Amino acid sequence: MTETLIWTVAALILVGVYLSWTAGRLDRLHTRIDAARAALDAQLLRRASVAQELATSGVLDPAASIVLYEAAHAARQAEEDHREVAESELSQALRAVFGEQEQVDVVREAPGGEEAAGELAASVRRVPMARRFHNDAVRAARALRRHRKVRWFRLAGHAPFPLAFEMDDEPPVALADRPA
Repeated sequence: MTETLIWTVAALILVGVYLSWTAGRLDRLHTRIDAARAALDAQLLRRASVAQELATSGVLDPAASIVLYEAAHAARQAEEDHREVAESELSQALRAVFGEQEQVDVVREAPGGEEAAGELAASVRRVPMARRFHNDAVRAARALRRHRKVRWFRLAGHAPFPLAFEMDDEPPVALADRPA
């Protein structure tokens, strides 16, 4: 009788340790999502800021400046519900303005243009990487949260279900191959 009780207590302790480990893993994944989202937000803000700065510099033609400024301003001011659309529109505006190498060359020839073009090229390359890291963390957390043990024992607590950030982040051809 005591031997059965000891084995039952040991099994319950092992199950408790396993559930605690799983809850800790899920918590670490949620922390990773938060960090990746902060990095993504920083990269998106940097891209919009550089685009807005370039649009107001007077280097671009007036039509390109207006298109780029409005898209960058909308991306910076977008509410969370509309952020993905606004960021996609900024990507489209960047492709429209910097789709040709000649436009990048015009920016590079202006005073301080080499730095501005380099910063813009770096920011448009970093956004897809930051989004990929964020979405990978979301995918891992979703996979763990789909397990029965997580749902039955409510190991996720009150944390909201993680959502991926879907947007058009294809960089302009003229800026994509530019060395950092």
